[in-house]
Amino acid sequence: MSRGLSKTAVVRAALDVLDVAGIDGVTVRAVAAQLGVQAPAIYWHVRSKRDLLDEMATQIWRQVSAEVAALPAGLPWDRVMAEFAAITRRALLAHRDGAKVFSGTYLTDASVLEAQESRFARMVEEGFTVADATRAYSLLYSFTIGFCIEEQAAAQAGDDRFSEATRAARLDARTHPLVVQGGPQIFGDPDARFTDLVTLITQTAARLRHHASP
Repeated sequence: MSRGLSKTAVVRAALDVLDVAGIDGVTVRAVAAQLGVQAPAIYWHVRSKRDLLDEMATQIWRQVSAEVAALPAGLPWDRVMAEFAAITRRALLAHRDGAKVFSGTYLTDASVLEAQESRFARMVEEGFTVADATRAYSLLYSFTIGFCIEEQAAAQAGDDRFSEATRAARLDARTHPLVVQGGPQIFGDPDARFTDLVTLITQTAARLRHHASP
């Protein structure tokens, strides 16, 4: 084992490589080069690129969990959900291909899973069943990951193919007026669209609460 090399240092270096080269550029060799060591030194801490991605995702999720835990006590349940989504989006967008890194990874630190307990407890206090609270957060989580993957892919394209104007120019407004009118909902300001859709999700979740209430 290289003297002074830790798993934390390996993960930080991997995130640095990610920001420069994207997810395809994250390899054990690239991380080793970033740290100035040979690849075998990295294998003391992670067995494969898959393990490395798991550790990177876990580090991102630690940040999310810490920010959510720091939210003021007593926030309404729907505000907590909205803040959770916003915090998660910021954390994913902070790294190139951050959403792709997070998708399908295994969280290696159980404490980041345990952090869900307080959010679920808050929902149960408000009349949700545990199953419905889980469904609501699962929907919110899946939406946020998917939204960020699309957002990052469009931003990294480096051209205007994914713009409202380009989309409108490809369509005949006389024969497809509704499709053209719907453009802003697909290619408008991502911050506004994200907030709007999160609100839609929390409103849908509220219906579950009403259903669960006696």
